[in-house]
This record gives sequence, C-alpha cells and structure tokens, in this order.
Amino acid sequence: MNDTSLTIELKKGKEQSILRKHPWIFSGAIQQYNPDLTNGCWVKIVSADSQTLGFGHYQKGSITVRMLTFGDSIPDKNFYIQKVQAALDLRQGASIISLKTNSWRLIHGEGDGLPGLIVDVYNDAAIIQAHSHGMHQDRHAIAKAILGVFGKKIHTIYYKSQGTLDHADNEYLHGNTAVPQTILEHGHKFLVDWEAGQKTGFFLDQRESRKLVGELAKGRTVLNTFCYTGGFSVYALHGKAKLVHSVDASDKAIVMAKLNIELNGFSTEENPCFVADTFEFLKNKAGIYDLIILDPPAFAKHKDARHQAMKGYQRLNAEAMRAIKPSGIIFTFSCSQVVDKQLFYDTVVSSAIQAGRNIKVLQLLGQPADHPVSIYHPEGEYLKGLVLYVE
Repeated sequence: MNDTSLTIELKKGKEQSILRKHPWIFSGAIQQYNPDLTNGCWVKIVSADSQTLGFGHYQKGSITVRMLTFGDSIPDKNFYIQKVQAALDLRQGASIISLKTNSWRLIHGEGDGLPGLIVDVYNDAAIIQAHSHGMHQDRHAIAKAILGVFGKKIHTIYYKSQGTLDHADNEYLHGNTAVPQTILEHGHKFLVDWEAGQKTGFFLDQRESRKLVGELAKGRTVLNTFCYTGGFSVYALHGKAKLVHSVDASDKAIVMAKLNIELNGFSTEENPCFVADTFEFLKNKAGIYDLIILDPPAFAKHKDARHQAMKGYQRLNAEAMRAIKPSGIIFTFSCSQVVDKQLFYDTVVSSAIQAGRNIKVLQLLGQPADHPVSIYHPEGEYLKGLVLYVE
C-alpha cells in the first residue's frame, strides 16, 4: 500500500459531496495541494476545517481524486483483500456464479468501491483493467488480493490497460494461459481472447439480455448487428431461431463470431456472418427480419460528442424500425455513460415517429447484478436497453 500521509485540502463547503459518499473530487473543489503529489499516489482528503474525510488516489485532471475510503480510518494492508472478498460475496449472494456460468465481473469500479478498476473472471483467469493511475500503481497488490481470496481457483491474472491508460503495458501478473479460452454462460460456450479482444475480451454486461433474446427467438428470423463475437447470435440459435444473420464491421470479430456459432453446434453456412457497416446493411432489408438486435459501441464517450451521438442512435433505430416485419421485436441499447435513460428513451421515441411505425415498449433493460451501481454514484449506470414491439 502506498504512503497515505500526503494531503489534499478542500475548499470550504466542498466536503458535502464526500460526506454523501460520492467518490469523485473535481479539481475545482481543491484549496491546497501537497507539492509532492504524483499521479497514482494515495492521498488523505481533509476539509477546510481539517476534518479527515477519507483516502483515495490522486490523478492530475478534471477528476483529481477517486475516493477509496470515507472517514478517518487509514486503509491497511488488507484493504484490497477485503474489497475483493466483499465483491465476491455479492456475486455469490446474487447467484451469478454457477456450473453453467463461470464468467462474470468481479470488480465494477465505483459500484464495488474501487473507482478506476475493472476485474473480469473467465473461468480460472482474472483480467484486470485500470482506468486510473492509482489502480495501475496498485496492480500488483490487486493481483495479490485476488490470489489471496481465490487461491488456486485462479490460474492466470492478466493486466490489460494499454487501451485505457497512457504508458501502461499489458502483462501477465500470474500464470500465462494460452488464448482463446472456452467459457460458459448460461450453459452456452464462447471463446474469449483477452489479449486481442475488445475490453477484457467479452461483453459480460449483456449476459441477461442475451438470455432474453434466446427466450424470444423461437421461429424468428434474427439480425444481430454490431455482433462482435456473436453472443446474441448463439443465444438466438439455442432458442430455435429460424435463421440468424450476424453483422460487424470488423473482420476479426466475424471470424470469432463464426467460431462461437460453430462451437455451439450450429452452421455458419445456414446462419451466415457478414463483414459490413450496419447502417449500409440495413438498407433495402424491409420485411426480412422479425427480431433485430441493435447493440452498438458507445457513440458518445464524452459530453461534447453527445449531440452527434443522439443523431446516430436516432438514425440506427429508425432504419431498424422501417426494416422489421410487422409484429417484430427490436432489442436496442446504448452503453454511452453520458447518455442517460431518459435521453435514450426520448431518442428512440423520435426514431419511431420518423419511421412511422406503431411501437410498444415491452421491457426496460440494464446492467446485471455483477455490474452494480452505487446509490451514491448514479453515473455508474451506463447500460440502457429497450425491448420494442413493432406493430
């Protein structure tokens, strides 16, 4: 654990958000810096009247401190072990882990009291991704804590932060299991390549939405857009879909999607995969599909891009609404954190008006229990989804 003697003093009145346990301190709230601060170091946060408010990681930028503890108790050497154990207890209590599902998110940043840290478990491998310099500095302590809690159940720990932090190298912190590896999700098999795949290798946050697609796919002709490695496609096929088309602009993603479809015993000749732009693919496809999945990457990663992103979501949903058969179902999602539920809903409404179809909302979708949202940090709710019935 780093030295916690370095101190940051807040401006008068700026302690209120910390007393409400919001984990971010913005640069404008800070009265005085310790001159010895470096990116990633642990700091003690004090109010203008010298009250100790908690401890966190310092990082130069708009979000200057990410709080890890609240109150005056100094974090000890067992801090990460306690956090990992608490996160595991939550997942076990929510019945996420089973013989049929051996892959899940262990640490979800602020939702598990560890801002800037993601840990995904793929059977016996743990993939660590840091989104802050503090978590990068503490990566070895985090890996040690994971091994301390899981013991021999974890054979591999891979650190993958090259895409999220400058000057961070990907590396194995423990073991070295060859990729891709086969995982289980609700009994379905998937290949995961945490070295070359997006994020940590697989989008675990859509597990329950994929299950729902499988339940609704029977007898339907399905289009899975932005399919990545074919997760929704596999569930639709297990759910006895009549036909599944999978589309992604990445040829590497389509290669993996084909492998996953075949791994589950289905034919990619009968259920073809296409390397194509989704917007282009949807043109002139009216009357072919009666279940369409729209799960694009984040169109807006910051507020400045939000307006343009909403135009993208509106166009995408309108195209799908025009194309789908009567009595069809659309699963539509946004994973942009800067797009809230109401804005996404309103954008889908404008798409429906543009498409001229009568549409009903069947279900609201979101993050599963292994992607928890702290009640004190509503910004952690990033995944929004709607199940739509198109008359």
